[in-house]
Amino acid sequence: MTTETSAASPAFVELGLAEPILRAIHDAGYTTPTPIQAQAIPQVLAGGDLLAAAQTGTGKTAGFTLPILHHLSTRAAQAVKPGRPRCLILVPTRELAAQVEESVKTYGKYLSLTSMVMFGGVNINPQFKALKSRVDILVATPGRLLDHLGQKTVDLSGVEILVLDEADRMLDMGFIRDIKKVLAVLPRQRQNLLFSATFSDEIRTLANGLLHNPKSVEVARRNTTVEVVEQSMHRVPQAHKRDLLAHLIKHHDWQQVLVFTRTKHGANKLAEKLNKDNISAAAIHGNKSQSARTKALASFKDGSVRVLVATDIAARGIDIDQLPQVVNFELPNVPEDYVHRIGRTGRAGATGSALSLVDDEEVGYLRDIEKLIKRSIVRVEIEPGFVPPAKADLMSDERPPRPPQGRGGQRQGQNSRQPQPGGRNAPGRAPQGKPAAGGAKPAANRGAAANPSAQPRKPRPQAALFSSKPGSRGH
Repeated sequence: MTTETSAASPAFVELGLAEPILRAIHDAGYTTPTPIQAQAIPQVLAGGDLLAAAQTGTGKTAGFTLPILHHLSTRAAQAVKPGRPRCLILVPTRELAAQVEESVKTYGKYLSLTSMVMFGGVNINPQFKALKSRVDILVATPGRLLDHLGQKTVDLSGVEILVLDEADRMLDMGFIRDIKKVLAVLPRQRQNLLFSATFSDEIRTLANGLLHNPKSVEVARRNTTVEVVEQSMHRVPQAHKRDLLAHLIKHHDWQQVLVFTRTKHGANKLAEKLNKDNISAAAIHGNKSQSARTKALASFKDGSVRVLVATDIAARGIDIDQLPQVVNFELPNVPEDYVHRIGRTGRAGATGSALSLVDDEEVGYLRDIEKLIKRSIVRVEIEPGFVPPAKADLMSDERPPRPPQGRGGQRQGQNSRQPQPGGRNAPGRAPQGKPAAGGAKPAANRGAAANPSAQPRKPRPQAALFSSKPGSRGH
């Protein structure tokens, strides 16, 4: 055994991975497999189909990339042709695609295997060029992969291993039809691996049609939050959230904060506010170009940007070691998204903190989240020293639109249109000056002049806004 292999963790050596992979694991500083890796890697190496679920941040990516690299490096390739991958890894977002392919390169740096990443939002020509060479492992989002299939620039007839990563998110984002189109052109004889943060009923239905006598691995109970994440909340009016967040960042001297908003417009406005308060911030969401998203994420990772403001589309694609703080600027209307958001911190055994800013209108969402995670989120008082802004200083579009009530609200997808705060089509809100009747046309920019009888809502007393008297379940 070489010196490099001897230095590798015995726990990884016992898994039976090839020596070059063990060397790469040692270089990366890994000493002990995570629970999902310890259970999934032997199952994948055995060659059968696998259905695996684990909390986000527990090492699922290495759980499938390591054994895939072992398989492809120890088996002879058949009919090697340009643009004909042996392994296809489908993921829901651009950020996750880039992250997975980066892991493939890290763990496979001592192997002769090649890989490429394929997603939309960027010029397709460099991808055409890359597909003219050998590609062993292809990491792709469904939409851009279908573009290449339509133009016959990629050949999936040689795929030996198919991975659906974050499969639950792909279903949430409406990719099921695209996935079925891809499955239709794959060889029937292949190994299928389905990795997901949850085992929802929809995931089990997909697995029944895709997997053949699969092994099942689940290292945490369904829809749990990462246990090492400290969860807390402040009750605060929506109109004061921006100023409170800036105060908290300065008061606690947070140097790396990931903040989640419900809308793209809200992410932009919050980033602008923080920058005006001399807190470096950048927004990342589906309307940003891929180059802008890549730059924002890189700046956040290297510390040149202190706050990254993201929508839920980025929740599954951000992988940052030792991220200490996540803030829910607004609660998601889909409780499972809360789990994925706070899973960006407390990764791979590290500790982390998740703080939620909760307005009165979000209490229903809070109850749904607490019911899902089977615990109450601790309510804490706002630190002394925060002075709510005067009414004249509040921006006119502070309150975002309320999504449809209940668990059936529309989940955010890559192509979904986001209602603008206070906008003409904000869900759950009747157009100003008009009754909420079916078929009524929204009235844009109608104020007191158009509706003299309209009376402004009286502000609540400050004592009511920031009361520290606890209610039931932390509300």
